[in-house]
Amino acid sequence: MADLTTKFQKLALSEVESADASKFVELTSEQKALESQWLTLSSRFPDSIEELNESLKNKTYLLGNAPSAADLVVFSRTLPLALKWTTADYASKRHILRWLDLLQNTLVEVPQDSKLTIDFSVEVPREIKEKPKKAAAAPAAKKEEAAPAKKDDKPKGKPDEETLKRLREEAAKAKKEKKAAQAAAQAAKAKEEAKPLSPSVIDFRIGFIEKAVKHPDADSLYVSTIHCGDEEGPRTVCSGLVAHFPLEAMQERYVVVVANLKPVTMRGIKSSAMVLCGANPEGKVEFVEPPAGSKAGEKVFFEGHDGTPEKVLNPKKKMWESIQPLFSTNEALEVTYTEEGKAPAKLTNVRGESFKVATIVNAEVR
Repeated sequence: MADLTTKFQKLALSEVESADASKFVELTSEQKALESQWLTLSSRFPDSIEELNESLKNKTYLLGNAPSAADLVVFSRTLPLALKWTTADYASKRHILRWLDLLQNTLVEVPQDSKLTIDFSVEVPREIKEKPKKAAAAPAAKKEEAAPAKKDDKPKGKPDEETLKRLREEAAKAKKEKKAAQAAAQAAKAKEEAKPLSPSVIDFRIGFIEKAVKHPDADSLYVSTIHCGDEEGPRTVCSGLVAHFPLEAMQERYVVVVANLKPVTMRGIKSSAMVLCGANPEGKVEFVEPPAGSKAGEKVFFEGHDGTPEKVLNPKKKMWESIQPLFSTNEALEVTYTEEGKAPAKLTNVRGESFKVATIVNAEVR
């Protein structure tokens, strides 16, 4: 430390706030934390000035026995206060004064009119160190004849049989109630999980196919650019429809899309939606046709299920897989959702119009 201070070129008082920390010894993590603490506390001086004095009682510098950049910064914030102190403050600020005097004589070039002058002839009372108080000794116990124990006296600290029985009953009751609560919670959870999901979680929309091309690396796929009403612009959608529709049938037409399936990459191309179609067991596939006057981005939903869709259907919860098997078409070729024990709900829009396939009754809609 002495070697550092003798070789250190004093900094001007105006430069200490931006002192180069690399000129001092490297700080430990504990010292860095203490440095941060003092930089914060010193910005609020004169508050915490007593705390600074107490901290310097057993240390040469702020962070220990070696100077640091923190010493210089806190020095510049303490000096203006110290210049206003009188000899009456020497006793309560003695450790700060010692530290300030050390820094102004070794690390900081302080102008003469701003330099701290300490009157070393002033007698400062000795600092009294309080010794920890010993606990008062307990008074000697008087020797008395032990009074004969009464028949109904019971050893202190040990519950009687009646109390033990009550405690056991209370513990058993609490355990039973806890077990019942857990069973009820599990039953409620199982009931909720068994309850069919509402199709309102699915984001059905009108989409407009602006252009479709053959997938460059998959013979069965079309790659379509579909406008779904998103602010970001059209989506790219891969559809396995090559075997069912000629390329011309995929151009500039309105379709119904499922817009919140998790995007998947199909042979190197990311697909961000699915075109809704109806199919029969023989493999015939038809588009679900939007009614005339539909516009891209319009909301589509099943009657009675006009809720807020999920942002993205969670694949782990099998949401689409749980709901899709309940989609079909009726005798009027309308797309429906049929929940067990309830009448079929038609796929519709805000105008109450229905959505149909061309010819397939009882189609699988997906």
